[in-house]
Amino acid sequence: MQAHQDIRHLGRLELLTPKPERTLWYFRDVLGMEVVHQQGQSAWLRGYGDHAAATLKVTESAAPGIGCVSWRAASEEALARRVAALEAAGLGDGWDEGEFGRGRAYRFHDPDGHRMVAYFDEHKYRAPDHLRSTLKNLPQKYTARGANVRRLDHLALLASDVAANRAFAQQLLGMQLREQVLFDEGRLEIGSWLSPNPVHHSVAYVKDVRNARGRLHHVSFWVDNREDVLRAADVLIENGIKIEAGPSKHNNSQGFYLYSFEPGGNRVEIYSGSYLVFAPDWEPVTWNEEERGTGVYWGSPLPESFLDYATPDVPAPAEASKIPVFDPI
Repeated sequence: MQAHQDIRHLGRLELLTPKPERTLWYFRDVLGMEVVHQQGQSAWLRGYGDHAAATLKVTESAAPGIGCVSWRAASEEALARRVAALEAAGLGDGWDEGEFGRGRAYRFHDPDGHRMVAYFDEHKYRAPDHLRSTLKNLPQKYTARGANVRRLDHLALLASDVAANRAFAQQLLGMQLREQVLFDEGRLEIGSWLSPNPVHHSVAYVKDVRNARGRLHHVSFWVDNREDVLRAADVLIENGIKIEAGPSKHNNSQGFYLYSFEPGGNRVEIYSGSYLVFAPDWEPVTWNEEERGTGVYWGSPLPESFLDYATPDVPAPAEASKIPVFDPI
């Protein structure tokens, strides 16, 4: 079954946090997202430019990490095709009846164990009067609260086997490979960046140097330009949030970035720049050890924490990894 364009875009991310109230404060007051629903141990939020009712779900948990990654299908027919393919591959976990902001969804997992769903039925956001924009094509007004991120952009997942997860994303979700990092004369795949649409990457799979499975490196939110990233740096510092890395520019993706940690421990990127891919015959860009370096095109070197920490945190293996570490943007 041809997977190309059955999945159209990244729909929603669920973050797990042991400090739900502080995590909610970070996304609402510091990043400027809007809380649209709360139920049980979860809260749902959105950026002012997101067209869906919610694109981020924050759930209380004993440890930080990624809860579920949601992908929106192009149609009910496209969803049915992906369900059949995922079941045939032995990666399906069954249906749920949906949650706030969307209808039923099919649960599955990637080869590394990250939990995911595919769905089509999605509730469009309808702003209340006090959040309605004067621009008819903007779903919510710009509130100028905090960094005021515009939309959910991408995430980076760590994997014990990058090649297996990259093949899964290509063959079963129809994603296109944009860039990858191959070491040891092309024999060792330690990073791949993929997307189902013209956005440079919706997901990156990067080698987990601690040889764990199912972990999160970061989630990323888009702002319109570099000046907004610089403004976000001021907002973070004024609110007592430590900046881990940036503002700087990646070589891979050409993205302009800033990384911090939300209070629950998950890494969050504020991101702009990059480039779009429209060519149907795009040839993936491959980097080797010398070309890739640390992934910083210009700016300050990345701290050790950026290369070593992910959520949930796990002990380092008894023997140090022989995989050279680098920036999983």
